[in-house]
Amino acid sequence: MFQVNSNYLKLKAGYLFPEISRRVNAFTSSHPNISLIRLGIGDVTEPLPNACREAMKAAIDEMGTKDGFHGYGPEQGYSWLRETIAKEDFHSRGCEVNADEIFVSDGSKCDSSNILDILDRKNKIAVTDPVYPVYVDSNVMSGNTGELDKLGQYGGLIYLPITADNGFEAKIPDEKVDLIYLCFPNNPTGAVATKIQLKRWVDFAKRSNALILFDAAYEAFIQDKELPHSIYEIEGARECAIEFRSFSKKAGFTGVRCAYTIVPKTLYGGSNAGNKVDLWGLWNRRQSTKFNGVNYIVQRGAEAVYSNEGKREIANLVGFYMENASIIRRELLSAGLTVYGGEHAPYVWIKTPKGTDSWEFFDQLLQKANVVGTPGSGFGSAGEGYFRLSAFNSRENVLMAMKKIASI
Repeated sequence: MFQVNSNYLKLKAGYLFPEISRRVNAFTSSHPNISLIRLGIGDVTEPLPNACREAMKAAIDEMGTKDGFHGYGPEQGYSWLRETIAKEDFHSRGCEVNADEIFVSDGSKCDSSNILDILDRKNKIAVTDPVYPVYVDSNVMSGNTGELDKLGQYGGLIYLPITADNGFEAKIPDEKVDLIYLCFPNNPTGAVATKIQLKRWVDFAKRSNALILFDAAYEAFIQDKELPHSIYEIEGARECAIEFRSFSKKAGFTGVRCAYTIVPKTLYGGSNAGNKVDLWGLWNRRQSTKFNGVNYIVQRGAEAVYSNEGKREIANLVGFYMENASIIRRELLSAGLTVYGGEHAPYVWIKTPKGTDSWEFFDQLLQKANVVGTPGSGFGSAGEGYFRLSAFNSRENVLMAMKKIASI
């Protein structure tokens, strides 16, 4: 009999969000007349910016002409989009990122998983706890971990707690680490990192010959001009970090799919033979082999994000969701709950009431307030006793959800 990838059998019984769906479906089946307000999964709700829509419409018309038709594009992305990204997202902040170091893709979730294709299974991996589940699960699937223990942690991974007790700042590991996953603004806690804090990680990575996998998917939501939007604002990061970015949340591209990853040409790892190997070449080879690129129409839409009209619309879109986050924070504080985040990220991290665990609080909100959120324990053992609400919804639904939560 042929063999399956048994690493998948080590995964928890259900990925966090499918388990939420299972419970929600069970509730709606028994309560068909009740409407739920979903503040769980971080999917956007507002329409695509007009600038992006018009650019994609024009691209569709262009594709209908003989001279304007585009077939296979470059796997790395069209040069005009990569050059625009380099200028607008990095050069404008004083970051040294070249256009040919940018790889356009269909999602940072995909890239943060696929990056493991070019990294050895013997690497020692550190993740924050709580953590975006994809970082952990993709390593389990790739055979980089041991079994799941009673605490809900996988053998072989180093877990770095980030909770209210340490100000949501992970401690630099005392032991050897090869790969470090960092996400700021953080999903799920909404915490941010200062330049001083990121400099400690960069210095540690360089001392340890480690690689930082930096997820900046929510950088557009940062409100404080002093906070870094990119790991490359930190001196030395080009020698130790890969950064993942996305158009999903800031431009509403969750259903359109476009993102990009930066792999500096100054970034090197080691081979089993002890040779120095540049990661840019490996990632370029991986993408050229396994990825056909993002379609032309979508890339034109992404390019429009950086037009004058696009910038205005993106600012309004981000501002709308951050106002939602502000409302959630304010109303939950008024209801007597302890809350974190929601100031530089579209997520509010709630301390569950005393004596109530994360899934119990989920069920309470579902059944009594008809509001769907995300249990903190689903993000890791250090997330137990916390709960995440997303600001991605209509203003009407956010206000109604807060009213319902306050009433229970």
